[in-house]
Amino acid sequence: MFRLFQRTRLTAVAASALLLFGAAACGSDEGGDAAAPSADDSPRKGAYPVTLDHKYGATTLKAEPQRIVTVGLSDQDAVLALGKVPVGTTEWFGEFKGAIGPWAEKALGDKPRPTVLHDDGTGPQVEKIASLRPDLILALYSGLTKDQYRTLSKIAPVVAQPKDGPDWGISWQDQTAQVGKALGKSEEAAELVAKTEKHINDAAAAHPEFKGRTAVMATPYEGMYVYGSQDNRSRVLNGLGFQLPAGLDKVVGDAFGANISKERTDLLDTDAAVWIVADPDKDAKKLHANPLYGKLDVVEEGREVMVKESSHFGSAISFVTPLSIPYTVDRLVPMLSAAVDGKTDTKVVHPAS
Repeated sequence: MFRLFQRTRLTAVAASALLLFGAAACGSDEGGDAAAPSADDSPRKGAYPVTLDHKYGATTLKAEPQRIVTVGLSDQDAVLALGKVPVGTTEWFGEFKGAIGPWAEKALGDKPRPTVLHDDGTGPQVEKIASLRPDLILALYSGLTKDQYRTLSKIAPVVAQPKDGPDWGISWQDQTAQVGKALGKSEEAAELVAKTEKHINDAAAAHPEFKGRTAVMATPYEGMYVYGSQDNRSRVLNGLGFQLPAGLDKVVGDAFGANISKERTDLLDTDAAVWIVADPDKDAKKLHANPLYGKLDVVEEGREVMVKESSHFGSAISFVTPLSIPYTVDRLVPMLSAAVDGKTDTKVVHPAS
């Protein structure tokens, strides 16, 4: 599952990924218009003690955490956006120093980078985490098991993924809210969510042609892997006005995504199909060679969006946090607009950065 999930950051969670980096020619800069850390890093008065519910019960924090380790693969962004820097982060995309994406560099500033932890599918590096002396371990965007939770809880208080919904299925809004609560900054977290939602809503308003259209995100992992409604990638599409294809969640089940059978290739015949791939040209040719997929209208009418997983944009599209979303939206929207313009000869251009 972890490798599948790695391809989700690099092809899609458990299948592929989505990245990014900022350049003026591509839209917003590295930090986009995401909020920078507050000048006042102190928690709200009366914020502690605070109790956070999760999949394995409830965790109470008696005081403001000072040494935070993030086991959740994207949890660090909300921590950074709310004014703190984790002492340890878990690597998702290997090319980022400190596991801090380019979209989060502005929030990091000149502060020391976190120590990077690795999870090859066997679970968190317990000894290395213990050596960092954390007073809070965040595992919100994760697939933490009960045994792993118990082990980590012997080191420091742990806030695991939600009890409702699939592993790696927490919405970016809830993730931000939970981090805000843990840091004694619930109001700031709510403001950050509202600002990020506005960025999405403004893009949707500027492109009324998206409303009511169908779209899906997928990756060619062990065939064809699609993301359901409980995945943050799909939630961004929904926020922009798109609908997921009917019957998608029935196929995906109670997970964030799943491989589809040949008989359900029709789920990809949407107004826009966003593919997270290793090589846009080569993978498009491979997909089009599939006799079932290659003959769909989405292919013949040029409505595909190919996102290179190893680009910074490719990473960002899978990360889905208040720091990465503005960067993603500014690059994805022009591609979606080209895909649904009704012209078969319009080329969907991947951003240069």
